[in-house]
Amino acid sequence: MTPATHQISLADETATNAFATAMAELLRAGDTILLQGPIGAGKSAFARGVIRARLGRMEDVPSPTFTLVQTYEAPDGDIWHCDLYRLTNPDEVLELGLEEAFQTAICLIEWPDRLGADVPRDALTLTFAARADDHLVTVAAPPAWQDRLTGLHV
Repeated sequence: MTPATHQISLADETATNAFATAMAELLRAGDTILLQGPIGAGKSAFARGVIRARLGRMEDVPSPTFTLVQTYEAPDGDIWHCDLYRLTNPDEVLELGLEEAFQTAICLIEWPDRLGADVPRDALTLTFAARADDHLVTVAAPPAWQDRLTGLHV
């Protein structure tokens, strides 16, 4: 079944944080969000907002570009923030322990194309694009997400 898609315009970082906070409320262990888009499109800002909202506090949330994975212990389960930009082969994903994390944690994956065939079947895809006056996010929701996203208010 083809994922349902819709688009959201985010005027600034405040709007991105509001969207991230709204999404954070919908997440549960085993959820994966694939964050697509070029550098500077808002992927890391969104991930930072989700992580802070789930933790319920301000937290230093560095980009995991060099570490590949940053994990955060939230009261209701771990959050994995992954930046796969530097991976050159999908086999390297297995070395990170993502297979288990996809089942037990909330996973925010930047550069998900590096996953190859290991993309979780029910992952939500957010594609970010920077435009002249705002950022545009295209949400592609597989059936498992569609009911949860119905009440999403940004």
